[in-house]
Amino acid sequence: MKNRLIVFVMAVMLLPLTGMAQSDVFEKYSDNSDVTYVSIKPKMFQMIAKMGINVDDAEAKAYIDMVKSITSFKTIITDNKTIAVDLSKWVKSRSNALEELMEVKDDGTHVSFYVKEGRDVDHVKELLIFVNGVDKFMDEGIEVGGKERKIETVVVSLTGDINLNEISKLTDKMNIAGGEHLKKKK
Repeated sequence: MKNRLIVFVMAVMLLPLTGMAQSDVFEKYSDNSDVTYVSIKPKMFQMIAKMGINVDDAEAKAYIDMVKSITSFKTIITDNKTIAVDLSKWVKSRSNALEELMEVKDDGTHVSFYVKEGRDVDHVKELLIFVNGVDKFMDEGIEVGGKERKIETVVVSLTGDINLNEISKLTDKMNIAGGEHLKKKK
């Protein structure tokens, strides 16, 4: 009984560390010149939601509601192979706590969508998107901060009370590949 109590206390003490490790990859590379890093804070989502959009339009209201429900958006884009390997390892370790929603492998490109269950089947607390090997389909890079960068790996993390149906509508409008599969969650 005493050993179980010790193991339980140690597990509870380590929980905050596992939460920090999950975001460490974003913190680790946020200032790295080999990555494009984007982090949108909750206040920005609140400001976007308050912008003068006609809320009589059902589609606009759904968009505003979706934006209000997002608490964090973070992404890392890189063409650095070493960083890409580290991101891949992080996603693999992080995916143990998430449910894989969709995976696509095609000619060296790998795309995975992971979710953390939310309040019901249509909502998730977290959406993690991992794309690796994009450079195989790019003839030229994109310009970021005056520097042309080919995209090897992309990691996107969205947290909040996210309605998958609304996200799928948004990705459809933005022509983001795979977005239509978000509404087909179990």
